Amino acid sequence: MNKKKICAITGSRAEYGLLFWLLKEIEADSDLELQIIVTGMHLSPEFGLTYKEIEKEFKINKKVEMLLSSDTPLGISKSMGLAQIGFAEAYEDLKPDIVLVLGDRYEIFSAVSTAMIAGIPIAHLHGGELTEGAFDDAMRHGITKMSHLHFTAADVYKNRVIQLGEQPKRVFNFGGMGIENIKRLKLLSKEEFEKSIDFKLGNKNILVTFHPVTLENATASQQFQELLDALDELQETHIIFTKANSDTQGRVINKMIDLYVSRNLHTSISFISMGQLRYLSALQYIDTLLGNSSSGLLEAPSFKIATINIGDRQKGRIKASSVIDCEPNLASIQNAIQKSYSKEFQKTLRNTSNPYGEAMASKKIKEIIKNTDLNDILKKQFYDIQGN
Repeated sequence: MNKKKICAITGSRAEYGLLFWLLKEIEADSDLELQIIVTGMHLSPEFGLTYKEIEKEFKINKKVEMLLSSDTPLGISKSMGLAQIGFAEAYEDLKPDIVLVLGDRYEIFSAVSTAMIAGIPIAHLHGGELTEGAFDDAMRHGITKMSHLHFTAADVYKNRVIQLGEQPKRVFNFGGMGIENIKRLKLLSKEEFEKSIDFKLGNKNILVTFHPVTLENATASQQFQELLDALDELQETHIIFTKANSDTQGRVINKMIDLYVSRNLHTSISFISMGQLRYLSALQYIDTLLGNSSSGLLEAPSFKIATINIGDRQKGRIKASSVIDCEPNLASIQNAIQKSYSKEFQKTLRNTSNPYGEAMASKKIKEIIKNTDLNDILKKQFYDIQGN
């Protein structure tokens, strides 16, 4: 019997971290053949050449070069075009039975649209979510409409995928992928963590992860400056920055981080990529995750720490009680930081539960992909909720 060839695509450090245990499950199954295509930031020196981390764990079958050194709208559209050419050639060579993707980034959109034209079924993770401040929203819903199997992180997202016209029997909610990493990775002790980043933690510690809000014009530097001004007001606080992705204006933020760290060498440090182990280990020892990253919603609540969620980038996602929403201005960020350290809020953190579930999703997802008959799956019938 021929093994079912599952082709996983990863273009960013965050999404690879979420896919990790699912890739391990597929690799360990003797009835399946895992293929991996890396693209996007993984292949960029500017973003840390993170494909090397993947190579320590898995065989990479193809590398699709597509990132230009420009994060303007023109540059990103050109990158997407290059990606489609590269994916078309990769699929022609690998001949996968199904393509596996997670999330909503533009390189994943290119991979999926190319697979659709090639007549290859698509399994999509983390669909149905909302991030109203980013064009990721349209990308994600577009990927949903091109996909055939859907694995969501919560019931509300499952229902939204069905609302988009997908057949309920093809939509599964097994919880978020980030929780599995927390449960299955052996996280570093405080001493090991400090040694691994060559940085001593302070009395108070904040991890900053901030990405541009792609549907707002030229506000990245202005919003991030407000955040930095709020940090300047803090005392006895050490700051760990993880740098922005290759989104529009991402490089602007990264230059601002470099400048800030150069002026605050004893109290701050930055990373292009911390990797899953160090990043999740950091969440054990920080007080607050500050910024607008999805990890503040998906993973931080499991550590019972405060998340300060700035602006609209994650607007529409379900949130734990540990998340403090604030506006992207100095006064609002300062108030949120003050609240996060208040005795009252610290007390509520003990009872935080992660709304993205506690289940181990990887094994369940692997079994669905393995056992689904892919014959005729490409012929999709729109599920009309009014007619059912």
